[in-house]
Amino acid sequence: MSLPTTPPLARPSRPSWLAIGVGVGAVILVGAAGLLLGAAGIDSIQVVRALLDALPLIEVDNTLTEIQLNVLYEIRAPRVVLGGMVGAILAVAGASYQGVFRNPLADPYLLGVAAGAGLGATMAFAVSGDSSVLAPFAFLGGMAAVAVTYTLGRSVGGRTTTSLILAGVAVAAFATAIQTFLLQRNSETLRQVYSWILGQLVTVGWGDVVGLMPYALVASAVMLASRRMLDVLSIGDEEAGALGINVVRLRWVVVIAATLATAAAVSVSGLIGFVGIIVPHTIRILFGASYRVIIPLSLLFGAAFLMAADIAARTLVAPAELPIGVVTAFFGAPFFIMVLRSMRRSG
Repeated sequence: MSLPTTPPLARPSRPSWLAIGVGVGAVILVGAAGLLLGAAGIDSIQVVRALLDALPLIEVDNTLTEIQLNVLYEIRAPRVVLGGMVGAILAVAGASYQGVFRNPLADPYLLGVAAGAGLGATMAFAVSGDSSVLAPFAFLGGMAAVAVTYTLGRSVGGRTTTSLILAGVAVAAFATAIQTFLLQRNSETLRQVYSWILGQLVTVGWGDVVGLMPYALVASAVMLASRRMLDVLSIGDEEAGALGINVVRLRWVVVIAATLATAAAVSVSGLIGFVGIIVPHTIRILFGASYRVIIPLSLLFGAAFLMAADIAARTLVAPAELPIGVVTAFFGAPFFIMVLRSMRRSG
């Protein structure tokens, strides 16, 4: 069951230049706002002058102190860039999941990535107590959960997507149970793990950006290359197979790419929900239902959306910060209900 869409012949075959321009403009404007706004109390005009002075062939008097420059280039800038990368990954992964499973409620956490990453983060704190190993533990936990989901799903249901989704639910429940047990046995780690689970971009640096970039680039390239086949897959597995598409291989390739990128993203940002549902569905409403439109625009608008959510997280209750997952859930929960109502009407 899916949301009502335009007939296949009426779908735009590619995103319009206007849509791309709006997306690029949104990324630039929101990214600039992320650099200008913060709790450090740096004057916005001074920040603009410092950024202009950093450009080649432009000389402007830079009045920021060394500490203020460090805040701008070593704290705000990597946070903005990483927020954009994570948002782009979660949005395009959500759109890809919805395409391969033909389910408008599918998101990057469907196959147990979130639960596995949460268990890995908990084990990192419980075993070592060192936050520097959190990201690799979370990544390995997310990938292990998906591997178990695939093994279980194929053993009990063959190649059906329903068995895969149900296996993901079972694996997520099991991983959550183990995580709860570990938290009860190591109560001193509860606060740290809980903060990570709610999502955060507080302690990021350029190292996190560099570490995430290969996963983001490779996975995005795979999902962009698959966007035409996802359109064909939307008419059904048998019909897509009759048109020459290897449905099983397509589903495996797209899901592995989306899951790998999602696991890498949540390992550095924590569990940030609803991005993979809000952004693709908004694009469907505004620009069309073809995945040749949804996939590339999800990269742009996903980046802009999460950067905007991060600005809200660090300014609404400044000098304190809200977990970014709370901000996305505030908008995502009503949006999720709207999607459910739309599915009910279409049914």
